[in-house]
Amino acid sequence: MPKWWADLASELEEFAMAAVDERRQLPRFPLEISVRVGLPGSDAAVIGRTRDVSAVGIFFYINYPIQESSDIQFIMTLPPELTRTIAIHISCKARVVRVREDATRGQMGVGAAINSYDFLAS
Repeated sequence: MPKWWADLASELEEFAMAAVDERRQLPRFPLEISVRVGLPGSDAAVIGRTRDVSAVGIFFYINYPIQESSDIQFIMTLPPELTRTIAIHISCKARVVRVREDATRGQMGVGAAINSYDFLAS
């Protein structure tokens, strides 16, 4: 595990201590960045926007309906402000655990549990 990842995890843990108690494995933190989501059963992908992330989960908005329990893959780029080095591209495999329509945004809100991730070459 890269040192910056361990440092980030440590900082997020400290932040979590001040966060509202949740029933999640690990607290999620607000982070709005673009995410490229591969559509289940297809080579196609859509671009969405994250609302929050943790080491084991993500919530994002997209303009495409995805079914609960679907296995998805997504790619996001953590910005230098977060990694304290360079932008880091991460590919994640996840399972959709919650889907809800957000009428105010006109998009689908998707919660997914991250099963695995890989750091991609820049």
